[in-house]
Amino acid sequence: MVTERWLTATEDVVRVARAHAREVDTEARFPAEAMDAMRRTGLLGLLVPVEHGGLGGGLEDMVEIAGRLAGGCLSTALIWSMHCQQVDAVVRHSGPELRDELLPRIAEDGHHLASVTTEAAKGGHLLRAQSPLRPEAGTLRIERDAPVVTGGMIADGFLITMRADEDAAAHEVSLVYAERAQLKIDEGRSWRSLGMRGTSSAGIRISGSVPQQNFIGRPGDFRAVAMDSMIPLAHLGWAACWLGGARGLFREMLGAVRSRAWPLDVGSELVRERLARARMDLELVSSHLQRVCDEVALIRASGGRLDRPATQIHLNLLKVSAAELTFRAADRLMQLAGLTRGYLEDSPFPAERVFRDLRSASLNNSDDRLLVVTGALVPLDKDVCLS
Repeated sequence: MVTERWLTATEDVVRVARAHAREVDTEARFPAEAMDAMRRTGLLGLLVPVEHGGLGGGLEDMVEIAGRLAGGCLSTALIWSMHCQQVDAVVRHSGPELRDELLPRIAEDGHHLASVTTEAAKGGHLLRAQSPLRPEAGTLRIERDAPVVTGGMIADGFLITMRADEDAAAHEVSLVYAERAQLKIDEGRSWRSLGMRGTSSAGIRISGSVPQQNFIGRPGDFRAVAMDSMIPLAHLGWAACWLGGARGLFREMLGAVRSRAWPLDVGSELVRERLARARMDLELVSSHLQRVCDEVALIRASGGRLDRPATQIHLNLLKVSAAELTFRAADRLMQLAGLTRGYLEDSPFPAERVFRDLRSASLNNSDDRLLVVTGALVPLDKDVCLS
């Protein structure tokens, strides 16, 4: 349950994010002001348990807050939700020594975590890795290229997927934590993107050594962490961000209509039809997101497993449907706003920015690939358990 304190903190961050959103997009720079606000308000510690100094929030809280943040700046919201994804993995799967050392720093100091899972040689296959971990004088040696890392040149710490060792198969993957100070980081391919420019998702080259206790989950069994934590949090968080971005645009446009700042002819049947269809898309995503979030939270609370076919299908199709429908809603709103009020960069509404941002949704963990994976799972759910 999102508390009044958390909502106040969220609105503080939203105000900052919205004030800088156009500049962040135009300059394609990291939203440093919003990150400072998240540190100041403690939002980076939302999923950190209270006993480690955090807010002790749950999945429902993350989904609600991510959507609100996205109404101010979609890039800011995505950075935050992906940080929460990493925090959840640390909370649920790291050893006590790492957990006790790292979680208070996230909660109290606003330690920002990023994810390093991409590799050029493996495409978008999350559960595979090419670069091997190498034992070195009681430590774990990391040498890794990653073509896309959200906030990679800014983050304070990283959760990194590596092939378990030099003799391991590509599917034997370990997840390790590394502090920025333990790594040499060089920027690789620049992030010159159509949308989501503020995520600063440039490629990075990393090398360094970390203590052996820095495994997240069992060595070679990243799949367990991914199924229990990283995939569910990613799909819930992304869907919440995309919905929040589209909803924020819709709210802003309707506010202009009510204030008569935008003389839209709401008596027109065509306008009414377009408004209804945009609202329908957002309602469908909202309902789907809430159902799947409730399902995941219930399974976790009961100590169940999230890797059963039906739950994986629900999570995957949430991601795909949210990507498709929120972009469709943004497209409808762009058509409604027209050339001067929507399409231009200096339009009264951020329709063109939200449109560009949401175009990335179906490419971020490709919908095509995800549907192929989901299609293989469908025959395994014999009872067709719908969400």
